[in-house]
Amino acid sequence: MSGPRQLIGILWPAFLLACAIEILVFAMVDPSDLHWGGEALRMSRQGVYTVAFFLFWGMAAASSAFTALLAESPPREFSRRVQ
Repeated sequence: MSGPRQLIGILWPAFLLACAIEILVFAMVDPSDLHWGGEALRMSRQGVYTVAFFLFWGMAAASSAFTALLAESPPREFSRRVQ
């Protein structure tokens, strides 16, 4: 797969997964109830939603990228040494 096409193949499913996780998490958690280090977060709800979305997207993209890396065929040089 080519570079840009592979990048889209990683980022698009990760984006969809981040959307689903965002919906599930914030259906159960109110951002105004979140605390960090014993203090309430000093962010608006929209800020918490935004930061959380990009964290979810980054984690899903890392998972997809690792899967794409593992799915690649090994270099010919490596496969000759193994056989």
